[in-house]
Amino acid sequence: MKEQYSFYAMLDRMQYIQRWGLMRNTRTENLKEHSFDVAVIAHSLALIHNNILRLPYIDPLLTMGEALLHDITEIITGDMPTPIKYKNDQLKTAYKAVEAQAANNLLSLLPEELHQEYKDLLLPDLSDENRKMVHRLVKAADRISAYLKCLMEDKAGNDEFRSARESIETSIHNLECEEAEYYMEHFVPAYGMTLDEISQ
Repeated sequence: MKEQYSFYAMLDRMQYIQRWGLMRNTRTENLKEHSFDVAVIAHSLALIHNNILRLPYIDPLLTMGEALLHDITEIITGDMPTPIKYKNDQLKTAYKAVEAQAANNLLSLLPEELHQEYKDLLLPDLSDENRKMVHRLVKAADRISAYLKCLMEDKAGNDEFRSARESIETSIHNLECEEAEYYMEHFVPAYGMTLDEISQ
C-alpha cells in the first residue's frame, strides 16, 4: 500500500476554526477565509514595498506563502483571543512554545522531502533580515485583516467591535510600517463602499 499523508487534509480543516469566539458577530469568520485575506493583503504590502516605496526587494510570493499559513497552528490550538495570548510575557512565551510544537506536529504529516519547504514558512528564520521584513509585513497584514473585520461589523451596526477597531487601528500605526500606512490610506476606504461605488 502506498504511504499516505494528512497534511493537506488538516489544512482543509481551517474552515472549522471560528475566529472572534468571544464576540457577537453579524457574520462569522473562519480561519481559512481569514488566511486568504491576510495572504492577499500581505502580497499587496510586498508589492507596495517594492514598487511604490522602492525599498530593498522582498519576494511577494514568499510573503504571500508565509501569510497564507501564518495561523496554521490554530488547527491544533484553536483561536486564542489576542488579549489572553499577549496578556503577559509568561503567557506569550508559553503560547509561542505551544505554537512551535503544533507547527512541528503538522510538519510530521508531510513526506520528509517537503519538511524544510514548509518549515521555512511555518517557523521562519528571523535572524535573516529579509525574512524579518517578510514576517513584519505578514504581521501588518494580519492586523489590517482584523481591522477590516471590525470595520465590516461596525458598518453592519454591531457595536461589539468598536473598541477592538480602535485598538487594532492604534496597533497598526504603532507598527510604524510604511506599507501598512499606504494600504490603510489608499485601499481601506473602498471597503466601506457599496458595490456600485466600488464598480465606478
